[in-house]
Amino acid sequence: MFVKIPKFIQILFPSIIWRQKNYQNNIWLTFDDGPTPKVTPFILNTLKEENVKATFFLVGEQIERQPDLYSQIISDGHVIANHSYSHINSWKSNTLDYLNDIEKCQKLMPKNKLFRPPYGKISALQIRRLKKKYKIILWDVLSWDFSLSIAPSKVKRNVMKNTKQGSIIVFHNNQKSFQNLTSILKETIQELKQKGFSFSTTW
Repeated sequence: MFVKIPKFIQILFPSIIWRQKNYQNNIWLTFDDGPTPKVTPFILNTLKEENVKATFFLVGEQIERQPDLYSQIISDGHVIANHSYSHINSWKSNTLDYLNDIEKCQKLMPKNKLFRPPYGKISALQIRRLKKKYKIILWDVLSWDFSLSIAPSKVKRNVMKNTKQGSIIVFHNNQKSFQNLTSILKETIQELKQKGFSFSTTW
C-alpha cells in the first residue's frame, strides 16, 4: 500500500505535479470524485468551520447529477478541477476516448486547466497530449480514506506522518470514504494547523 508515491516514479514522469516546491509551510488539500450527497456538504461544512480552502477534482457525470452541490463548492470559494467525465480508467481506454472524456468534463468547468487522472493511472502518450493544455496533478500523500479495511485512525496517521512542506494530500468525496472522513477530517485539519501548515489552492 503506497501512501507516498515512490521517488523513482516521480522522476520517470517529471511533467506531472506530484508535490509543490518552494512554498514554505503551504500544503494542498484535495478531494477526488463527487459532488456526492451527504459527503460533499459534510466536507464543505468542515472546511468552512476550519476556514480552509481546498481543491475539488470533480467528475462530470456527478456535476450534472448534483448541480446545486457543484455551485455550492464554487460559491464557498474552493478551486474546481477536472477528474474526467465518467471516472474513466486510462489503462482500459484508448487514448482518443480518454481525451474526449476529459474534454467533456472540461466543458462543465471554469477556465482553470487542472486535471487529475482517475485512479492515478495515465499513460506516457496521454501525458504528452494532455500536458499541452492542462496541469496534470497527482499527489505525494494518499490518505486511503476510501478503503473500508482501514480504520479512521490509520487514515489520519497516513496523512500526519507523511505530510511535509508542499505536500498534495488526497481525500475522497464519495460514499466509500464518508465514514472515515466523518471520523477524522476535522481533527486532521486541526492537527496540520498545529504543526504550522497553511492550506493553499494556488497552482
